[in-house]
Amino acid sequence: MEFGRVTDEELPFIDFTLPPDQAFTKETLAAADKSKPLQVHVGCAKWGRKEWVGKIYPPKTKDANFLDEYVKHFNCIELNATFYQVYGPDTIGKWKQKADTNPAFKFCPKFSQSISHIRRLKNAEDVTTSYYEGIMAFGDKLGPLFLQLSDNFTPKSLPELTAYLEQLPTDVPVFVELRHKDWFAVPENRDAVFNLFKQLNIGSILTDATGRRDCLHMMLPTPHAFIRFVGNSLHPTDYARCDEWVDRIADWKQQGLQSVWFFMHQHDERYSPELCDYVIEKLNAKLNVNVHRPQFIGKDKGLFD
Repeated sequence: MEFGRVTDEELPFIDFTLPPDQAFTKETLAAADKSKPLQVHVGCAKWGRKEWVGKIYPPKTKDANFLDEYVKHFNCIELNATFYQVYGPDTIGKWKQKADTNPAFKFCPKFSQSISHIRRLKNAEDVTTSYYEGIMAFGDKLGPLFLQLSDNFTPKSLPELTAYLEQLPTDVPVFVELRHKDWFAVPENRDAVFNLFKQLNIGSILTDATGRRDCLHMMLPTPHAFIRFVGNSLHPTDYARCDEWVDRIADWKQQGLQSVWFFMHQHDERYSPELCDYVIEKLNAKLNVNVHRPQFIGKDKGLFD
């Protein structure tokens, strides 16, 4: 992922401190149902990484078998493939079958770029219908959906965003990622869009990218956290940032958080499994949960223990 990338020279000058919680978030969590245990999912954005062959995929693993191997190591994936192509139920059904070996696994498919970036949410009913017809084939493997708006989708388009979100099915959770700076820099825009999300029970994505700290708005319109973490190739700051996220998630759990979806990105994705493993280890210890950790070649290969 290139979003929010900075040069190596700029990296030491970035303030990575997580912003404090907003009153908006505290109100959301205070009203949440606290009777259910926190659901914890951690994964990557793609399964097709050749760099993972010999690391977590067995040597000589073929491309066609990458998903079979991926589901042995993680309990979710932020599925970017659906951004570039609208897949039908047949293809989606085949992916689901590969994931059936992991009872906890969930796919979190991104909305098609035809909807979000090309048609910009207008006159997108036909593509949206095709998108939903495909992803519903995931069945019990379907997690929340992910609508990413482009960097140039400004608050002027709030009416289009409102109209689009209002007509979406309500039986599958949806999270929205905002990127244009005016959503965060102008209080009126910020209040309008996050109040809309809360009204419609739409989640909001928190993107932790080095060069775009404004995307860490810390506004939860629902008691569910969808975090896109963008690391810097296992730089020491990656681990410190993850530690702070673990602490914040633990605090949110005490306040009423119901689920967390933590997706690992790196500018060089070869390193994502290592940092995922670090996050899972820390979350397991801090939250007293037992999320399966990825198994690296040459280490204990016990699955789902």
